[in-house]
Amino acid sequence: MSKNTKYVSNPADENGVIHWSATENATWHALVKKQLNLLPGRACDEYLKGLELLDLTSGNIPQLKDINAVLEATTGWRVTQVPSLINFDRFFGLLANKEFPVATFIRSEEEFEYLQEPDIFHEIFGHCPLLTNPAFAHFTHTYGLLGQQASKEERAYLARLYWFTVEFGLLKTSDGVRIYGGGILSSPGETLHALDTGACEHFNMQVVEALRTPYRIDIMQPVYYLLESFEQLFDIADLDLMALVKQAKALGLHPPKFPAKQSLAS
Repeated sequence: MSKNTKYVSNPADENGVIHWSATENATWHALVKKQLNLLPGRACDEYLKGLELLDLTSGNIPQLKDINAVLEATTGWRVTQVPSLINFDRFFGLLANKEFPVATFIRSEEEFEYLQEPDIFHEIFGHCPLLTNPAFAHFTHTYGLLGQQASKEERAYLARLYWFTVEFGLLKTSDGVRIYGGGILSSPGETLHALDTGACEHFNMQVVEALRTPYRIDIMQPVYYLLESFEQLFDIADLDLMALVKQAKALGLHPPKFPAKQSLAS
């Protein structure tokens, strides 16, 4: 992952409390308000249930200890404060220990609609509601365990599976397609792009195909993969995923459905 960032995480005091500024709390409140207007009919029921359990829809930026009280009671997970960016060893190690990393900064006004880096709104509002769900929690834990043992090349393939599930996953329901990926749920722009614009493609989830699909972090996604049901995450976690990584490597990557990123030197 990139090591370049303009953001710096806020430290906690000796009691584990983070003292957010009025501007930071106002940004959180504006993001929550906008997403709450977009999520009905777009977010999956499992996410909305977790959102209610965590009580994220009112007030200021939540304290991590309050999030942990709910996560530990539901699935045994917790969140852990990290700097704005961490390396993959640290990332996989945390997930393997049922700890979800949370960078304690919030996006600027200029990046309100979509942020490349995971801020506290992305991690808490986007991901934590589903960490109350057993299928999602099991999948994320399994992913961490696999990533700990994987080579650098294998991790690149695993990252694509994470991207098209945990970050940008969609779900089929009896009421239509719904969102469960935190990268979408924490982005007002991506929420509309994924379901409303017709400017992207939806494919049924096939793990090998997802492992072979390139992505870019700095654009709205051109491709999303859909689960048949939320319980399919249990099924995927119980597959021999490293064997599927080897299969994907042998087949090679699909041609990207996006233009190459322009070099700053060009």
